[in-house]
Amino acid sequence: MTGKFRVAWVGGRPAPIAGAKELGIDVVLVHEEGMYEPSIAQHCELIVHAPITDGPAVLDVLLPLHEERPFDRVITTSEPAGISVGHVVDALGLTGVSEATARTLKDKALTRQALERHGLSPVRYEVVRDAERAVAFQRELDGPIVLKPVDGAASRHIHRADGEAEVLAAWAVMAADGLTSALAEEYLDGPVVSVDSFSHEGRHVPIGCSEYQVNERHVEWAVSTPSRIAEPYMGELRELTVGLLDAVGLTEGPSHSEFVLTPKGPRVLESHARLGGHALPELVRRAFGTDLARMMLTVPLGIEELPASCPEPVGGAAIRFFTPAPGEIREVVVDEDNPAVVTRLAPGELEGVYLPLLAEISALETGAVVAKNPGDVVPPLNTLADCSSGYVLSSGRDAADAEARCLEAEQKIHFLTV
Repeated sequence: MTGKFRVAWVGGRPAPIAGAKELGIDVVLVHEEGMYEPSIAQHCELIVHAPITDGPAVLDVLLPLHEERPFDRVITTSEPAGISVGHVVDALGLTGVSEATARTLKDKALTRQALERHGLSPVRYEVVRDAERAVAFQRELDGPIVLKPVDGAASRHIHRADGEAEVLAAWAVMAADGLTSALAEEYLDGPVVSVDSFSHEGRHVPIGCSEYQVNERHVEWAVSTPSRIAEPYMGELRELTVGLLDAVGLTEGPSHSEFVLTPKGPRVLESHARLGGHALPELVRRAFGTDLARMMLTVPLGIEELPASCPEPVGGAAIRFFTPAPGEIREVVVDEDNPAVVTRLAPGELEGVYLPLLAEISALETGAVVAKNPGDVVPPLNTLADCSSGYVLSSGRDAADAEARCLEAEQKIHFLTV
């Protein structure tokens, strides 16, 4: 028996499709072998494999299925698949995130240009293609700058440079990794917060606002919501979020936008046409009672309505990734009095899966997943991909209470590395 609706879901963590069948939605999952949890198959009409960053390849596997029985939507919550999904959306003439919008959000220089055209979030920037121009940009600003990939993700290659020597050093590191250009921006001084929103038919509703703990490499290894530091700025943040989404042409679906709270007010750091990472949909669900993942399926299809206004928080939530000392793991010890329900993955189980078993611990007040075992290697925490040892996630009376519960559970899980 077929459902009333049909959706193609491309890449990413496909956990939001759990329950789709009960909603009358048939889901075709497009993914790469080994990059998703096999248990998701029970929620799918069909799983087909294709390189998710290759738009024509994704279109090739979906077009025959679309001709047999049309898809109502083609969507993703994956950053790498954004442009390829836009390609398919345009080719099939569907409503959704267009390739142009996906490219504008992926290319940080295009995002800055869109904001500039609409008079939003002034930030000095330039795309530089050699070290000399990067040095000249820093001298013109006469202050600290940031060099980063134009289309970067997961905190890779973010370099602060206060002077010529640091600019040259940053450029050398990026060039050694094959990068030939970079986005140079004025350094935005202040804490980073994010706003998770949902849009339908061009109307945008900011839902949750979160704050981060980061290391010296700008890797966000802990998140809590609702943000306390953003509270004085909430009116500005919501207004800027709506203006940003209009500027880039986003009209439907989830978005995750990051801001720096500078002395001159909030400034856009970057934005994405997808659910936030770091389990943010789960944190927002716990803290605001709004299920962004469910909305990805129900709101575009008219099963449920977009909320009329921004919801008020009903509690708090937090996540902490484990950050053991780099090296080979000799032993992992979980204290018996750990307040979290701790799940340990077997060697090789779900290797490479981001936030493994998140759906399984969503019903727990405090749950933890230990993803590494003796013999595994803990890398230095240089990018978000290095947050691979596991995590603890908790609800709380408020954000501070949730953070405290996460910390208590983390301190009772010991990774012994050499």
